[in-house]
Amino acid sequence: MTERPARRLLAVSAAVTVAAGVFVLGTAQSQTRGRDDLSEEDLKRVQAVTALATDFSKAEPYEAMSAGAATSLAKIDRNSFSHFSENITFEEQETFKLGNALFQKLWVSSPSSTQASDGLGPLYNARSCQACHIKDGRGHPPEGAEDATSMFLRLARPAATPQEEAALKSFHAMSLPDPIYGRQLQDQAIPGLKAEGRMVIDYTEEPVTLAGGEVVSLRRPSYSVADLAYGALDATTTLSPRVTQPMLGLGLVEAIHEADILALADPADADGDGISGTAAIAIDPTNGKQALGRFGWKAQSATVRQQSADAFAFDIGISTPEVPLHQGDCMPAQTACIERPDGVQTRLGDAEAPPPVMDLVTFYAENLAVPARRKASFAETLAGKRLFYETGCVSCHHPKFVTRRDAANTAQAFQLIWPYSDFLLHDMGEGLADGQPVGVASGREWRTPPLWGIGLTKTVNGHTFFLHDGRARSLTEAILWHGGEGQKARDRFAALEKHDRDALLTFLESL
Repeated sequence: MTERPARRLLAVSAAVTVAAGVFVLGTAQSQTRGRDDLSEEDLKRVQAVTALATDFSKAEPYEAMSAGAATSLAKIDRNSFSHFSENITFEEQETFKLGNALFQKLWVSSPSSTQASDGLGPLYNARSCQACHIKDGRGHPPEGAEDATSMFLRLARPAATPQEEAALKSFHAMSLPDPIYGRQLQDQAIPGLKAEGRMVIDYTEEPVTLAGGEVVSLRRPSYSVADLAYGALDATTTLSPRVTQPMLGLGLVEAIHEADILALADPADADGDGISGTAAIAIDPTNGKQALGRFGWKAQSATVRQQSADAFAFDIGISTPEVPLHQGDCMPAQTACIERPDGVQTRLGDAEAPPPVMDLVTFYAENLAVPARRKASFAETLAGKRLFYETGCVSCHHPKFVTRRDAANTAQAFQLIWPYSDFLLHDMGEGLADGQPVGVASGREWRTPPLWGIGLTKTVNGHTFFLHDGRARSLTEAILWHGGEGQKARDRFAALEKHDRDALLTFLESL
């Protein structure tokens, strides 16, 4: 485990509840009964149905329905991540389709004859949400002639003033931008401006020998930037590569009760198992108050709406009421960028993507369905599931939750879901470290990504690149990169006989 600053221990050494709109610390034990949305009878039912499996001779009840009644039962094909939740109403299906149209919308630079579609950039990484979240799925690193649209570099630096320190401590800033290039390296620009630069990746291959003699080659990336158009990066700025994540089941993740996530946190490793999940803290921009972070590679966002607003601002350069940056990620030093006209239509609101746009896009993102499991009851799948438990993978990839009974949308309310994530931060070792703190997360910590849908990555996105930067070319490589809190599980996997490793992979491919 890495040593945490004292202020972080204060923030995360106990479970967190939201009371009167303020983050309040309490003991993790008290949170096991923190489901204030349930009756005593319902609480007993939830505790029973979410208990970890002990019988691997058959599938658990409803195990194939990864997202409860919201699970998509559509045929498996390239569109498997793009269906709406099965249990939304007919009227909501129309809202979903309108949101989908905005998700695919190509934004243009200002001024434009196209009403309510201008405001792009001026510096940007993509012209639409769909351009990054290809088929609503997983991004990839550039390979050969492929571009880097679904992968980018986050930029951040340490605090340089007491005011910046205070902003980080209060979580009103999750990280601090490079003075010239901002929070993200934009590799595209509107006509008349130069793009900021481009990402450069170099790989070295490292062989790993598994039990039985199988050799797997891991590729270790190193990152740099080239063709910087506005001078050098700050000497303290770090580069963190990120591929876009799948959009599945986001509304259901938001509907998980905070108490259920916090009950899994063990930041001081009190039970001595080597796993010390930490709850992330974020600011909800809709009310300015602290909330549990649960979205993004470092759980830096509290809500789907916040995650969407940040993507509009920093990926596309479109302002929203939540992030009212009309020039996107342009910094004051980039005067030519700052002086460009924005796309605000005053008759529609004070942002380039006003509330109606954000409402529709957020609804779409919240209701993209998780596909049903394949072969959940097959013998090899069940054998792999047993090994998934025995190797310790479930210590972080927590199988299931029952969502809030009082969720904002009834489609997400009181659903048994199987995301295989605890939505906590974990130290993943030096091999996966990016050296870039974000909020509570250190430079070695990442949020446990959900595994639902992972077996359909090849079908939907045509590749099998995994982890935050896509360095892993297979699920085997992804597992072998686990270090830190994941080291023991990784070593147990590497020590399995090949037929057992194959069974565990079969289980993962069924998700």
